[in-house]
Amino acid sequence: GYRTMPTTMASKAMGRQMGGRRAARPHRAPRTVAVATPNKGGASSKKPVQPPSALAEVASEVKVASTEVDALADYVKARGGRRVIRKVLIANNGMAATKSILSMRRWCYLQLGDDKAVEFVAMASPEDLKANAEYIRLADDFVEVPSGSNKNNYANVDLIVDIAEKEGCDAVWPGWGHASENPKLPATLKARGIQFIGPTAPVMSVLGDKIAANILAQTAKVPSIPWSGDGLTADLTEEGTIPDEIFQKAMVTTADEAVAAAERIGYPVMLKASEGGGGKGIRMSDDEEALRGNFEQVKAEVPGSPMFMMQLCSQARHLEVQIVGDEHGNAVALNGRDCSTQRRFQKIFEEGPPTVAPREIFREMEKAAQRLTQNIGYIGAGTVEYLFNAATGNFFFLELNPRLQVEHPVTEGLTGVNLPSIQLQVAMGIPLDRIPDVRRLYARDEDGDDKIDFMEDEYVLPERHVLAARITAENPDEGFKPTSGSIERISFQSTPNVWGYFSVGANGGVHEFADSQFGHLFASGPTREDARKALILALKDVNVYGEVRTAVDYLVELASTDAFRENTIDTSWLDGLIAKKSVQVSQDPLLIVMCAAMARAKAHTKEVEAQFAESWKRGQLAACNDAAGLQSMLRFPVEMTFRDVAYTVDVTRKSQDSYSLKIRGASSQYGIV
Repeated sequence: GYRTMPTTMASKAMGRQMGGRRAARPHRAPRTVAVATPNKGGASSKKPVQPPSALAEVASEVKVASTEVDALADYVKARGGRRVIRKVLIANNGMAATKSILSMRRWCYLQLGDDKAVEFVAMASPEDLKANAEYIRLADDFVEVPSGSNKNNYANVDLIVDIAEKEGCDAVWPGWGHASENPKLPATLKARGIQFIGPTAPVMSVLGDKIAANILAQTAKVPSIPWSGDGLTADLTEEGTIPDEIFQKAMVTTADEAVAAAERIGYPVMLKASEGGGGKGIRMSDDEEALRGNFEQVKAEVPGSPMFMMQLCSQARHLEVQIVGDEHGNAVALNGRDCSTQRRFQKIFEEGPPTVAPREIFREMEKAAQRLTQNIGYIGAGTVEYLFNAATGNFFFLELNPRLQVEHPVTEGLTGVNLPSIQLQVAMGIPLDRIPDVRRLYARDEDGDDKIDFMEDEYVLPERHVLAARITAENPDEGFKPTSGSIERISFQSTPNVWGYFSVGANGGVHEFADSQFGHLFASGPTREDARKALILALKDVNVYGEVRTAVDYLVELASTDAFRENTIDTSWLDGLIAKKSVQVSQDPLLIVMCAAMARAKAHTKEVEAQFAESWKRGQLAACNDAAGLQSMLRFPVEMTFRDVAYTVDVTRKSQDSYSLKIRGASSQYGIV
């Protein structure tokens, strides 16, 4: 049978495994976008209908012999769409999968009156099932995928496409990370007649190459920082690539070429691998000696990747513009975000609007992003990132990320635009200026059909600031080293000006292959200071009960610093604080030891109880009457080392769930229930 809503990870046994299928879940009528034909495994392979026109495809949805009102097909037709998407495979996990389902379900209910108007199929690894991942519960159904690193599951393009085809999905939502920026995914899906919710393969491919992206930005007259490809412009070839002779001119292929480029650009410089990312394949050099050494390091970190060089933009802010392009040549800029609080190029806080940039300058940044989006025929949500010098007002292109960003809810909080739902509607072929959320932002009648000139018309933002913090399973005392383990529960209460979402449910956890981020908080207020105070209060109220270490207390201290409060930071600010250990989280070491001892005590008694139960089950009565064994469950020591200090904690079990703990040599005694 099939399951309408996964409710617990015990339902793992009910989930489909690739290679061992159960009966496919039936679609809700009407459904005629694709014809399903059985293949060897009993799955269905999609053969797209080829209607005489885009509207005919939508009209065919409505003419199906059914008395049921088809709100989704009616909506797509009324808004000028080209196809109806009824079933979506979420090719991701964790935060991305959780947020996408929450947002698109919300849109389905608010716009169509039916939160089940679109079905969502999740991919679930054994680790995510065991961790009680929230997104699996939210999905209509799931398919179990192989365990291990993401190359076995969420980044495995062939597996994703196979699941989408066998499950009869109309589209695939890629999220961020994993396979979201692999051009093979949209290319393979297109060949199978399945819609990719994102840009086309050629555009994704060229944007994934930082050299090509910078050349395209210069072609669209987007300001670029001095780099090894200064002044180069090009149009895409028919294959969607930069002409090779132009591409080669922007590269540095030897250490000598890198030194020559640095002398022209001026030190300090950043040497980058075009295919790098996430902090890999990027090194800063102050002089020739450092550059020659870094050249070999970057080359080794991202083998085979072309390399290029750009001037280091010191005292820079990291600002970004949220863009969306559609199939009709439109490109809208939905304001942006300031992500200058970074640790080794990884964002910590995100906020918007970017108040450090005057409105007229930020509007120039938006228009430059729109020109680039239109020039390359970009479809879907993306982010154009800039480096901004607050002292001079100059801004420089950094990259265009061809996907939704983790921090996109900041933009949602500012604009009222539900971005995953916009992605879905754009994938259905609906023009941007016919989407209600976008029309409301531009103060237009949401049911109207008058054109919006996104390059000239101005949107209307409320007087509001949004500030976000990522909740991660990282240990700030050990250089933010990722941690993993079980999470019994998370205590967090939303308020009128603070909300958050988490990818971990009760009795879940963060496994070794998971991204360290498992939560995101968003605070809003009339001013940045109001939002900052609201975020600090919210962070202080977050409690994560379990085995993982979080950086929540560190974030509170960070947001309380004078530099952050006065908004005088830059992208190097946090790394400088970490190097100097300027921000410290004061914690009582005895309390930490007690809490750790409590966790170990509970685990110990649980293990002993299980052993007694097993002995009783086997009729080993002598073992059950072992006084020493019983005593080991009632009184026992727990030994541990914390910050190079050895502790012995004497534990006495008072009742089923009550323990008394005392650290030998300490005057304090704690009773923990």
